[in-house]
Amino acid sequence: MTSGNNTPRDNFKESTHSQDKENIPPPHLNTAAKDEEPHLTHSFEWSYRKNIYTHTCNQAQTIEDCLKKSPKFKAAAEKQDGKELVIVRSGKAIASHFPCRVIKNERLTLKFVKAVEKPKKPVSSSGYPCKKRQSNKLVIFHVIARGGKNVVRILKNPNLRKDMQEITVYAYEGEKVKQALRRDGRFLNTMFKKNCVLFNMCTEVNTEMCNLVDDLDDATFQIKLLDKSDPPESQPGSLDDAYVLQSESLAGHSGGYEELSQQTNTVKSETDNVAEKKPNLCGNIYLKQMQNCLSSEFKDSIKSSKKQSHDLNFTQNLLRLEFGSNAQSCREVKTMRKLMELSHSVCQVRINGKPQGSGFLVFSRFVLTNAHVIKDFCNDNGRLNERVTVTFSYESLEQNDGLIDVEEVSGYDYSPDVSGTDWALLKLSDVQILPRGLLTHCGFIRHSGGISIVGHPDGGTKKIESCLVVSSENRNRVVERHYSNNKEPVQFVTCRFFEKVAVDLKQRKHLLTYESCLYFGSSGSPVFNEDGDVVAMHSGGYAYPGVMGQNQSVIEFGYPFSDIIEHIIIQMVEREKFDVLKEYLSCKCARQQNFLVDVKKLVESRNLTRFKNVVNSSVAVDDESLKAFFEFFSRREQPEPMDIN
Repeated sequence: MTSGNNTPRDNFKESTHSQDKENIPPPHLNTAAKDEEPHLTHSFEWSYRKNIYTHTCNQAQTIEDCLKKSPKFKAAAEKQDGKELVIVRSGKAIASHFPCRVIKNERLTLKFVKAVEKPKKPVSSSGYPCKKRQSNKLVIFHVIARGGKNVVRILKNPNLRKDMQEITVYAYEGEKVKQALRRDGRFLNTMFKKNCVLFNMCTEVNTEMCNLVDDLDDATFQIKLLDKSDPPESQPGSLDDAYVLQSESLAGHSGGYEELSQQTNTVKSETDNVAEKKPNLCGNIYLKQMQNCLSSEFKDSIKSSKKQSHDLNFTQNLLRLEFGSNAQSCREVKTMRKLMELSHSVCQVRINGKPQGSGFLVFSRFVLTNAHVIKDFCNDNGRLNERVTVTFSYESLEQNDGLIDVEEVSGYDYSPDVSGTDWALLKLSDVQILPRGLLTHCGFIRHSGGISIVGHPDGGTKKIESCLVVSSENRNRVVERHYSNNKEPVQFVTCRFFEKVAVDLKQRKHLLTYESCLYFGSSGSPVFNEDGDVVAMHSGGYAYPGVMGQNQSVIEFGYPFSDIIEHIIIQMVEREKFDVLKEYLSCKCARQQNFLVDVKKLVESRNLTRFKNVVNSSVAVDDESLKAFFEFFSRREQPEPMDIN
């Protein structure tokens, strides 16, 4: 079995100590291990073939070294002869020597792909003439597994490109791009001998290999061949290149997998080879002068054109940005098939026959939607004062039947400023045929990557939209973009509005934020991650009127699905809705144990006395699943997994 990295990893192992909890030196530059503080304990989950395991780490090491301590992993790896380990984090493949300290409270997915070369023998690190690095701070960025034109193949293992769309690379501040990609070990060596750059598909900005990595954190790039000239020489100011040079020497024996000549169609003659060995210095100086002259003229031309066509450039930039975003939000066909199947569980909520919002079947006969969708049509006890119906089949204008009455509002909580408290649980009338509930497809939130939303925007037919998550650190950029596009007063919208949006987003870090086109009528829609699992409930946005009166929104958000489930469990106990609780417990959800453990922690941390009183007084229930449930919460010690079967 190889390990997803074709550099000799054994001399790259991290020391078992670090300077602090956020700064751990990279393994090949660790020269002061004795003076560093202990590595802080952290935990993560890993899954292989639907089996999920947990691992707790208390020393600085690579993620593969962590996994090797598991007998289950060792047993699985021994059976993978001739295959390469692929570790997937948030839908992207990370290197096996990825620092373990970054993986906290996450779930990794393991898989194996066919290897293309044997792992290299370890080389002693004593021969590295490396200087002490300038920073221990990690920078993590992502690279699309397929390169641009004339450099499509960038990975040593083509099977990795077939299986993964993106890979994650880590680096340290002060390093160059070339150093980070070299250390990663999964890229073809000849890629560094060409004039390749990192191309940001959103901004269309190129980053050269000799550039520092400091500003690349959390960005996604495509490897692009800038031209067929030789790459520029490295500039001073970054970390020492000794590691890169040594890596090139070691990688020189890797065989024919590292050829890009077929992609670039370049054939070097003997004369070219001689020229490479003895470069013409006078010619280089002349070319440098010519380059500077052309660069100066080009900059002057750009400045002049910007003054004459500002509006045109703005439109072009906007279109380029949207095109890049759409390319990244593409979905695999198998994921779309899964979404199409799960979309049958999404419904439209109607009040007296008129569309009011969206929702989805969560378990048994219970539909989840936002509380603000029905709050004006029921009292505090959940009794409806208007006719509320749902339909799962409104996918075309001709399909306007299949209405199902809502019997009652079984649960309800509307406190938008608190996590997960804008939800309503609707109990449907007794019908024989219903789609399956989506609780069994509950997934983990990722604050990056793509999502899909299924709902009924503007009261129309069922629609699916794919878009990108906006991470918490990038929310201000979205607000600033909308503000810059609307500096002139847009009806009643002023800069004060955008300032309030920025402040509100800063205070609500728990929300999943994204840029969507699903506005009014889509509240209560399920939000699916890249694996097709429900991670949130689409709930609202920061809307404002456009110049022509059209609806616009700065950013949209959803409440985490797991938070909502936990609040439902608590409320069902406090209100003694044991019939609903029993239906929930009968649902075979893989994360049910996680929900109950988190609820127990929440009850203890907030000292929910009403919940505790109901648990203590409900020992005489007849149902076995309810008995097991209450016994689980009545234990003071750390509970064993609950058996509700």
